[in-house]
Amino acid sequence: MKSLDTRQRFLFDDTHIRGEITTLSESFKAIQQRQDYPPVINAILGEFLAAASLLSATLKFKGIVSIQAIGRGTITSIMAECSNNTQMRGIVRGDYQSIGDNENFKTLLGSATLAITIEPEGRERYQGLVPMDKDSLSECLEYYFDQSEQLSTKIKLAADQHTAAGVLIQEMPHSSDDEQARDNWQHLSLLLESLKAEEQLELDHEEQLYRLFHEQQVRLFEPENLQFFCSCSKARTAKMLVSLGADEVNEICQEKGLIEVNCEFCDQHYQFDQSDIDEIFNQPSVH
Repeated sequence: MKSLDTRQRFLFDDTHIRGEITTLSESFKAIQQRQDYPPVINAILGEFLAAASLLSATLKFKGIVSIQAIGRGTITSIMAECSNNTQMRGIVRGDYQSIGDNENFKTLLGSATLAITIEPEGRERYQGLVPMDKDSLSECLEYYFDQSEQLSTKIKLAADQHTAAGVLIQEMPHSSDDEQARDNWQHLSLLLESLKAEEQLELDHEEQLYRLFHEQQVRLFEPENLQFFCSCSKARTAKMLVSLGADEVNEICQEKGLIEVNCEFCDQHYQFDQSDIDEIFNQPSVH
């Protein structure tokens, strides 16, 4: 049975290497249905969603991982996020209605910066930034792990109009002078590099891993189900208002009578009147 809307952890026995494999289908379609993206944009969004799924699996606490690119190309912004409990959302912004199908990742994003943000529940978030000067999102993320986390990481991503998929392998901390560990990493990285996009999109997880690593002892863990879910809330929207500053928010509220915010991910509508604004900024109400 094809592994749809699931993510699975795997380990290479007798090595310091772990992995994650993911496939998105209905969750991917649910996100697409809320916007009218051209095919090439859907494919790039699919890769971002698969990547967010893989990265969120590395969290050791409750929280959310988001991957966002801010660029100067046809795509001005693209973001995908996934929580540790496998809820996902994503969105693309830009002037992409008239683009051709021959556009690619690099030309569409132009000179972009990639931000990986980790938002632990109840704690301060932190962010890593890397330039998007590589030919693929996979390479940009590998560079991020090398620079920010100092963990050797290999990622393969693929997406079409119906499915998004990804595989990640990563070295766990170990003695740096372990020659066998270096050989293991080089060998498994080369094997993963041979994985074709059509195999990722058509084969289930067990078949993919067997085709790649049938000579290794691979332990595949139980699948986790992935789903579209918008993490917006009135509290998170209020935090966004705080970032604008009290003066600007009060001015808008006084001019319009209230502030209305629509979530672009799920179309949820939030309203804030003056008493809400006073509470957000802990101001004494005089109204």
